[in-house]
Amino acid sequence: MDSKDVEAEIHPLKNEDGKLQENLGNRLKKEDNLKSAPLQSRLSRCRTVAFFLSLFICLLVVFVISFIIPCPDRPVSQGMWRINYNTAVTYDFLATKDINRDRIQDVLFLYKNTNSSNNFNQSCADEGFSSPCSFMAAVSGANGSILWERPVAQDGALVLCDVPQPRDGGASSACILMGRAGSLIAVDLFTGNTLWNHSSSFRRNASILSPLLQVPDLDADGTPDLLVLTQEDKEVNSYIYSGKTGHQIGHRGSLGVDGTSGFLLYVTRAGAHYILLPCASSLCGRSVKGIYEKVTGRDSPLRKDPSWEDVLSTAAQRLLSHSYGAIHYLMNVPGKGGEDLLLVSSESCVLLDGQELAPRWTFSAPQVLRKPILGHYKPDTLAVVIENGTGIDRQILLLDLSTGVVLWDQALPALPGYPQSASLPTADHRSAFFFWGLHELVGANQTEPRDTQHSLYMFHPTLPGVLLELANVSANIVAFQMALFEPSRHAACILLTGPASPDAPGLVSVAKHKVQDLVLSSRVVHLTEGGSDSDQAIRDRLSRLRYQSEA
Repeated sequence: MDSKDVEAEIHPLKNEDGKLQENLGNRLKKEDNLKSAPLQSRLSRCRTVAFFLSLFICLLVVFVISFIIPCPDRPVSQGMWRINYNTAVTYDFLATKDINRDRIQDVLFLYKNTNSSNNFNQSCADEGFSSPCSFMAAVSGANGSILWERPVAQDGALVLCDVPQPRDGGASSACILMGRAGSLIAVDLFTGNTLWNHSSSFRRNASILSPLLQVPDLDADGTPDLLVLTQEDKEVNSYIYSGKTGHQIGHRGSLGVDGTSGFLLYVTRAGAHYILLPCASSLCGRSVKGIYEKVTGRDSPLRKDPSWEDVLSTAAQRLLSHSYGAIHYLMNVPGKGGEDLLLVSSESCVLLDGQELAPRWTFSAPQVLRKPILGHYKPDTLAVVIENGTGIDRQILLLDLSTGVVLWDQALPALPGYPQSASLPTADHRSAFFFWGLHELVGANQTEPRDTQHSLYMFHPTLPGVLLELANVSANIVAFQMALFEPSRHAACILLTGPASPDAPGLVSVAKHKVQDLVLSSRVVHLTEGGSDSDQAIRDRLSRLRYQSEA
């Protein structure tokens, strides 16, 4: 007999008690489960309510933001506007800056008149000038309304804009204008108010060389300073002015060379600042540190480049011993290890290594009479635009900046006085190029300015066999600029037209034309045969281009 059965027979009551206890435990567990079930159900319902409540709150917030709270008004930018000044003259100066902080670039320019426009009743006498005098005006890029204008000089000469000006209320920017009589004035970019105004200490026979240069802060006042070069008795002299107060720093200093306009500020790879300027068929240079120490007698925190100082000739301060012909233009261009130097002479275009000043490549171009421009023919690969020749012999050449190889060329005759070419970066990492010229000449009489109009052409590297004729202008073009008025939204060209002679006042006009509108109404010029796209398809394709700011 099994031991369990024996135990049950001997202790029957004990066995019954065990069964009762087991049944009681099972009932208690069931009761606990029944009690916990409603609690879990309640928690589940609470979580569901919380989820839907949060979802409802999110939807309510989205609804309020989207439909009840008004979005800030985005200014409507007109595709075209124009403002006119009667019996005035103008200058070769255009600049863009968001002056009224509406996220659209505005336009700055100069004109000479007896009074300002009707919107701003200002006269030359208000600033102590005789009539007529030079006015600076800021115009809204959105609609052409005048933001501010004021007399700035008896006769304007050189302008340098976007110079930092620290103020109590925060940083600001200024336009600094040098008058032909030597006056120096700084105007707040955003308000047009005068920040400072001084007379220069130039000699009577001094002629101001272009451009005004912004140099590093030399007097430790927290603002970049100004360097002005003048030609006096066939000698180039230097003047340094504080960018914060306009006061002269030190005295006049001679560079010991005979130079012309077209100099530039160059920074070597060692971080040293040098002034480079054409000297006949040589390239002359002086360190900014040396200029400052000579005119002040004090040490400068700037540095000199030992390798450049070794090359400099103490007699004539010449950097290049080899002659490339008369130097017309100097340009800083991006290089592999820093900036390189593009030199345009009467014989050729030469790319010089930025440190050793050794030629990287040389391209024979004996008639380059315009300053080259840069752009991207291939994605992210810089090209330089050369305009070689004049009149009916003018040719546009796009050269690979790194090798000097011709990427694209096209004959494009031009009239005397045609504006400078331009380029704008596009979202496909190339550039749109804009040239002035005449693609078709029917007769010899058409080369006369009074019989023919200047034509603006657009070229994009994705269509190398096509030009778009965007506009025809019969007025005298004083200044021209392509600008990105809104990032990724629209680009436009700015035209400043006026009398050809400053002694004959006439109609001065400033106009903005949206590129997309010009493209849609343009004339397609086929440079090669066999294209499969229709003219309208080409217009539609180029009208969809998106433009971006310079990197």
